Amino acid sequence: MKQEYFEIGQIVNTFGIKGLVKVKPFTDDLERFEELKSVFVVKNKELIEMQIEEVKYHKNLVLIKFKGIEDMNMAEKLKGCYIKINRKDARKLPEDTYFIADLIGIKVYDDEGNFLGKVDDIYNNKVHDIYVIKDDLGKQILLPSTKEVIKDIDIDNDKIVVHLINGLI
Repeated sequence: MKQEYFEIGQIVNTFGIKGLVKVKPFTDDLERFEELKSVFVVKNKELIEMQIEEVKYHKNLVLIKFKGIEDMNMAEKLKGCYIKINRKDARKLPEDTYFIADLIGIKVYDDEGNFLGKVDDIYNNKVHDIYVIKDDLGKQILLPSTKEVIKDIDIDNDKIVVHLINGLI
């Protein structure tokens, strides 16, 4: 099932005394934040829409000034909150690329039809993405996202087909 909202970062701290927050981004494209006029902050399991006044950068973090957050004490209350955007506000992806949120939990089968588990996580090892597949017993398989291994991704039918090369598991 496709998610309606995507996490794009987490507020990790305050910055300065004028209400800016430090955000650890969950996107490769930091400039993405400059295109957003508002985001949803998840506080106490509620989505609170907040207007963005300003975006800056500090090291590998994004600094955001939200409208109405005027000092460090107000910003402190947002610490630890996740930032989400609506799927309709997400950038269009190139063909054969997917949102990680849509892949987590999808069922994985080998090319002989054997169920291997579900996608539990995806991370990047600088060369390519690694799919972490976990079966019902908690055993993990790590699969590189190469054309030799990942044969078919069918989001609508909740299914990925992979080819297990010797030495992968």
